[in-house]
Amino acid sequence: MIQLVAAGLVAGLCVLQWLWWRTDRRPVGAVWALAWSADIGIMLLVGGIAGVLAPGAAPATLGFVHALFVGGFLLLALPTTRSFAHGPRVRWWVAAGSVPLAAYALASLSPVLGGDEVATDVVGGTLLAATVIVIAYVIVTLGRHSVTAWGLLLVAAGFESVCMLVASGFMPDHDIGALLAALWSVPIAFGLAALALVRVRQAQNAANRQHRMRDAIARVSNSAWFAHDADALLHQARDEARTVLGDPSVEGTLRPIAHGRYVCELFGTSPHDAHERTFLVDLAQIVSAAAERYTLTRQLNRTAYADALTGLPNRRAVQQHLHEVLERANVERTRVSLVYCDLDGFKRFNDVHGHAGGDDMLCRVAQYLRGAVPGDETLVGRLGGDEFVVVIARAPLDPELVAIARSLREGFVDRSSGSRPSRLSVGIATWQPGDVVDVEALVRHADTAMLEAKRSRSGFRVFDRALRRAVEAERLQRSALEAAVADGLFTAHYQPIVDARTLEVLQVEALARWDHHGRLLLPADWIDLAEETGLIVPIGLSMLGQARRALDRFQMPVSVNLAARHLSEPDALEQIETAWGTTYWEHLTLEITESALVQTTAAIPVLSELRARGARIAVDDFGTGYSSLARLARLPVDVLKIDRSFVREVDTDRGASVVRAIVELAFAHGLDVVAEGVERASDLDALVELGVRRVQGNFLGRAVPTVPVRGPRPGSDWEDTRPLRIVPSPRSDERPERLHLHA
Repeated sequence: MIQLVAAGLVAGLCVLQWLWWRTDRRPVGAVWALAWSADIGIMLLVGGIAGVLAPGAAPATLGFVHALFVGGFLLLALPTTRSFAHGPRVRWWVAAGSVPLAAYALASLSPVLGGDEVATDVVGGTLLAATVIVIAYVIVTLGRHSVTAWGLLLVAAGFESVCMLVASGFMPDHDIGALLAALWSVPIAFGLAALALVRVRQAQNAANRQHRMRDAIARVSNSAWFAHDADALLHQARDEARTVLGDPSVEGTLRPIAHGRYVCELFGTSPHDAHERTFLVDLAQIVSAAAERYTLTRQLNRTAYADALTGLPNRRAVQQHLHEVLERANVERTRVSLVYCDLDGFKRFNDVHGHAGGDDMLCRVAQYLRGAVPGDETLVGRLGGDEFVVVIARAPLDPELVAIARSLREGFVDRSSGSRPSRLSVGIATWQPGDVVDVEALVRHADTAMLEAKRSRSGFRVFDRALRRAVEAERLQRSALEAAVADGLFTAHYQPIVDARTLEVLQVEALARWDHHGRLLLPADWIDLAEETGLIVPIGLSMLGQARRALDRFQMPVSVNLAARHLSEPDALEQIETAWGTTYWEHLTLEITESALVQTTAAIPVLSELRARGARIAVDDFGTGYSSLARLARLPVDVLKIDRSFVREVDTDRGASVVRAIVELAFAHGLDVVAEGVERASDLDALVELGVRRVQGNFLGRAVPTVPVRGPRPGSDWEDTRPLRIVPSPRSDERPERLHLHA
């Protein structure tokens, strides 16, 4: 009954060892300890059952089975000891221990070896021999390692169990021998259970420590994304390591190496196992990676928000700072001024001194502005090129701003570029409390004031009410111009080009007029704005389409002005062909100013292609563009139109000489000549005497929506009509109009 109770107790202890084996590490020693405890439990169970049964064959068989489990107990002690203490191989030790155990099993199975005393001596001797082999292996194994307190306890329990087992075999008193045989395995079973309990507790502590390590690494990693101080992150990692490891001696170092890299180390005076060292290395890697990221972020911020040449805040940084200043000023109800500075003659300086000299000049300007506008509430920045700005928070009144602009203008003078010194053109715009917080508008107003300063003698200008009204008027005009183009309010008026001798109408020129609320606006009122905004392109295409319809209506060749910007468009040929069509190119003359023809290189291939299709090319305002004779010979040109400034002076020797030279030049190159701007009868007479065959002007006919007369039709397939003479306009003494679209 004692053995059965002990078997149940050992079975419960096996559950504890199974839990030990189910930990995260799954140790091999737990498997052998479980097998050893299971052998003990079965051995006790078999012994208890054999003692309960009546004498006969069954108890003898169970006795033999019991002897086998006793031998298994001794044999399992060898691999279990090796798994716990990392002893030598057990192959030969098991073979040596199996020989006496086999004899022990045979003695348990054959009780006729000489009586009970002889059987008892054989059983005891064989058990003693097998036990000696096991003890020898344990001694060899423990002699190679230092034994802990729990190891000594387990060895003592095993020694006690072995002694009780051996004593049970030699005990002459069968009752005491049976008691020892029933209880001999209990000490080692409790020793294994105690070891399993300790190891389970250690596994739980190790798992908890791993969880604390992971939590600490997660906390440091999260802090690394939000913090921007590598030293503070290092202190946090050090404190986490001290708390988790329970080691107050842990310290950390962070040092930079080449190319923005960092090395971090966490160490302590106490020894640490492999897991603890890995934990310290992981924390150190997080700190070093964060330090590298912080350094790279600062470098990128400097690159993104600082000018590489001067070190000043760049455009993005200025806009961000200006937005913050305006937001604060909107709350505090204070003024904010923006000083816009541009270096005069910087391109000329670059051409003379090269880019290295230009960079040095920009650095000197930046240094000058840093010291010229002192104060904690100011920011000096570079927008790009030779443009600098100064943001003045809590700006003073306008008289003081004028004094600042004058001092900036007069304080920087560089005479190294030649006779014309380089100075700063200064424009100032101020945000007033109550205005809309608009950074772009403030920069635009300061830029406008700077451009006005370049046109003035003083070199500085404050964006005041008058300039604000001018800018607002320009904005309204721009909007009206865009709406007019979108609504098709530009119409073509046609001015005749006549024969100078017969006054026969040979051609008409399409001139653009803007129908603005019933009032016709001449190009002089909107041509510059149209050129600036690019709306001159759709206006020119509209004139070209109306001229094509006029060709069908008037049955007369037409002339249309083209802007240089139109010819620089990548699809200029397709646009022109779409507006004009694919036929009657020979009845179209395209006019382009001399300056645009000389300066716009993209116009040459486009005009050559149009000329190849049959269109004629006229140089408008000839004589004002300073083109060379050699260049004129290479240009795709058919007609020279003498500028009105020369026609106005044709009755003088100087004017007559210029017109005569142009006529001779055209004759030498096989070109036709048209004199524009004829306003008086004397001008017409002088031009006829100089050999000009075609003329145009208000004296001969103003531009009107329709042509009341017709000259020869442009083709032989059209019906011929009698040429009519043009009667001079009675308003020829009025100021001549500006009739052309100029580039």
